[in-house]
Parts: sequence; C-alpha cells; structure tokens
Amino acid sequence: MSSTALHDAQNGPDNIARPRAVKPGNPMVLRAMSEEGAIKANPTLETPHTDGSSGRSTPLPPDAPPSVQSISSARKHVRAQVKHRLFPTIEYTPRVSHFDPKSEYTNFRGFFVLFWIGLAIMVLTTMLRNIKDTGYPLRVQVWALLTENTWQLALSDIAMVVSTGLSLPLQSLISRSNGWLRWKKAGMPIQSLFQLAWLGLWVNWPFMLNWTWTAQVFFTLHTIVFLMKMHSYAFYNGHLNNTQNRLSALDHPETASTAAAVRYPSSTTPLSKIDREREEQEERNEKESLTQLRIDLALELTSPLGRVTYPENLTLRNYADYILCPTLCYELEYPRTEKTQWMELFWKTLAVFGCIFLLTITSEEFIVPVLHESAIRLEGAQCMMDKGLVFAESISMLLFPFMVTFLLVFLVIFEYVLGAFAEITCFADRHFYSDWWNSCDWLEFSREWNIPVHHFLRRHVYGATRPHVSRNMATFITFMISAFGHELVLGCITKKLRGYGFLAQMLQLPFVAIQRTKFVRGRTLFNNVCFWISMILGPAMICALYVLL
Repeated sequence: MSSTALHDAQNGPDNIARPRAVKPGNPMVLRAMSEEGAIKANPTLETPHTDGSSGRSTPLPPDAPPSVQSISSARKHVRAQVKHRLFPTIEYTPRVSHFDPKSEYTNFRGFFVLFWIGLAIMVLTTMLRNIKDTGYPLRVQVWALLTENTWQLALSDIAMVVSTGLSLPLQSLISRSNGWLRWKKAGMPIQSLFQLAWLGLWVNWPFMLNWTWTAQVFFTLHTIVFLMKMHSYAFYNGHLNNTQNRLSALDHPETASTAAAVRYPSSTTPLSKIDREREEQEERNEKESLTQLRIDLALELTSPLGRVTYPENLTLRNYADYILCPTLCYELEYPRTEKTQWMELFWKTLAVFGCIFLLTITSEEFIVPVLHESAIRLEGAQCMMDKGLVFAESISMLLFPFMVTFLLVFLVIFEYVLGAFAEITCFADRHFYSDWWNSCDWLEFSREWNIPVHHFLRRHVYGATRPHVSRNMATFITFMISAFGHELVLGCITKKLRGYGFLAQMLQLPFVAIQRTKFVRGRTLFNNVCFWISMILGPAMICALYVLL
C-alpha cells in the first residue's frame, strides 16, 4: 500500500512515469550554460509563461517597426550560434607577447615595484645578519661619516649658492652700459674670470676644511651644478645684451650692422637643427630686409610665452626663481603648473631620504668592506699575478652593489629631488630623463639619462663652438669638457688625480664610431647588451682603480 502511494506521488495524478528528481547543480554553472543555450528550460521546473511567449523574449507584434525587428533577428542569430556550446569561447587572433620587440606594450610598472621589494628584502636580511653578528641592526661607519661636518657643509653650501648671485648686479651693469662694459667688449671676459675664480675657491674649500668624502662628494657635485646654472644665466643674458644693442643701433641704419639676427639655441634644439640654422643664417645675412631684421631682434628679446622682455628679467626675484627651478639652462620664462601638489611633494621628499638610507646601507654593507679587505690583501700580495687576482675579485664583488647604487642615484636625483623642486616652483616641464635603459650607444645614453646636463652641453658648449669649428670637433670638445667634469668629481672624492675617469669618458667616442659602422649599426639587441655590460662593469672598475691603485 505504501509503495503504491509512493509510486503515485512520483508519477503524479496523470500516471505518467517520470525520472527520479536529482540534486540541483551549481546555479552559476547552470546560469552560464543557459545563457549560451547549452541547456533548455524545463517547463515543469519553471514558472509557467503566458501564451505566445518563449520564456526568453517577448514575441514581436506583426506591426513592429523595422528597427525592433532587426534587433530581434540579431538576438536570435547570436543564440543560434552558441546553442550547442558547452564551454566559453576563446578568441584567437595574431598577437605578440609583451616582451616581443614588436610589441607596443610599455607598462612595466610591476618591475619597478619588484625593484623596491627586492631592496626591502636586502635591507631586512642585512639587518638580521648584523643582529646575529654584532647585536645591532646597522653598522655605523658610513653613518658616522654622514653626520660629520654637517653645519660646516650647510653654511658653506648656502654661501656658495648665494655667491652665484654676484652675476645679477654684473649683468645689470652690462645691460645699462653704452661703453666698454658691454658684453661683447669687457663684459664676457669679466664674467669668465669671475667664474674661474669662483670655481677654484669652492672646489678647494672642502680640502681646506678637511671634510670627509661623503660631504665632499655632495659639495663638489652641487658646486658644478651651480657653475652651470651661473654660466647659463650670464651668457644667455650677455647674448640678449648684444641683441638689444643691435636693435638700438638700427635706429641709425646707415651705420648699423644688417647681418641676420643671431638666435640663441634653446635647450631643446636638436644638434642637426643647430647646424641647419647656422647655414640658413649665413644665407640670410644679405637677403634680410631692415624691417624683418628689427622683428627678429625684438622676438629674440622676448620670452617664448610673450610675458617677459630683456632687461626686465634682471631682478632678484627672477634670479631666485631660476636658482630653484630644476633646470641648468636659463630662459626668460618657463611653463608652469597651476599649483603645488603638497602630497606629491611630501612623498617625493620622503623618497629622497629613503634612497639616501638605501645608498648608505649598500655602501656600508657591500662596498666599503670589499674595498677594505682588498686593500689589505693587495699589500700582502707578492707578485703581479696575485695582485691581479685580488683586483679582479674585488671588481667582481663590486659589480652588483655599484649597479644598485647607480640605479638609486639615478632615482634620487632625476625622479625625486628634481621632481620635488619642480613641485615647489610649479615647473611644468618634468622631462628630466628618457628611456636610457634602451640605449644602443653612449651618445644615445648621454642624451637620455641626464637631460638637464645634455641640454646645457648642447646649448652652451656644442652650440657655442659649432660656428667656429666642424661638427666632429664640436662633438669632441663637448665630450672633453664632460670628461674633465667627471674627472674633477672623482678626484675630489678620492683626493687622487689619476685620469681614469677622463680616459673612460673619452673612450666612448671610438666605441660609438664602431657601433655606427654598417656591420654593427641596426643590431639593437647586441648594442644594448654591450651598453649594459659596460654600464655594469665601468663604475666598479673605476672605483677599484681609484681606491686600490
């Protein structure tokens, strides 16, 4: 009796045999399969629909407009295509990987995050090792060097920066002079002698006070930076003084020069354009009309944005603003942002101190001990073979620490320090570096890794010498002056003049000539590998040469 009742309950009142009810499946899977038409709705398990409806869409009335009929037809066509699919469709199309040379993908920010995580791991493991060995998380040798001469360094740096301001009253006197003090007469020699005496004083200043090498490297680099800023300010205003005198002389055209206006190269003028403008200027010397010449001279005296004209720029406020702006090339006016982003300034300032901390850890743990141990081993070496092995081993142990140091120095200067001063002054042009890591030769690297210095050398060295010498000679002079600057910094740090830095800098020119031959030119991957090998090997070798030999 009970089995009969159970059989009737399962089959229903119409006595039709039905399968046993099963456990319902995963609702998410069922919904996905239902949307693709892989399963059909069971009318016994769904809510009954009204007559004339399929349960999935409302039937169209016979008088439906054509637009509605088109949409309905498209929906039915799509449903028919996916009716029998059991899995989601994967679309395959011709594509390249992100690291493929032909890929247009450029967002690799994750590697930047990975770099900082790796440095954090390095700091953590170093602190744990120091706690195990000494009982303290950090060593104090380099930290002690950083805290010495602090007040002397601060006061001397302020005095050095303020002393560059002597160029302002000198330029004011030159702009008002109608006699021997004009720029093209005595003005430029006076400014040049002042800069030479200024450089000699401040380069020798740390030696006279017997500072540590950490204070000396900061002060020497800062001195060279402000020498370039002072030179750009003085010589660009001197050029404007010559231009103003020529424009005033055209009031009496019978005795004035009618040569074409000299356009001072801007910081962004390409080298090829400097050469082309020089040739075009020579062609215009006799073709240019007097009216057009006046216009050209007046435009040269006016800022690119048209709000400042020489000599209205010769004010203390303008000079102080230029000193704070993150640029080495003076202009009458710069593009500005609307306001300072204070949170951005805070994070960049915090990053500066974080990078200094990481630089100190790297030198304290991985550079100074290697150099100290290698110096002791070199003193005990008996033959040249032993000394060569010690020297080679010390270089190999310095490769990775110096690579990390180079990357940290790059970040702290070009991303955080210059970025912070750009926020303070609302300086809008923040293109301080380009993708130098993709460089294929040293000329490309010099253009892209330090754009402010490249702009200065192109404008005030190459652009100044190009009218008098050939293009190759102008390039050679530019590299030679840059090499002297590098040798000066290395000599001040190590208190040795060996010439290794100068030689390494000048050797870049023959390497560039080789890389631009028809056998090597165009081999992007090979040239980039050569660049990185020399970039990793160079700093470690230079340091070992100056310190150990």
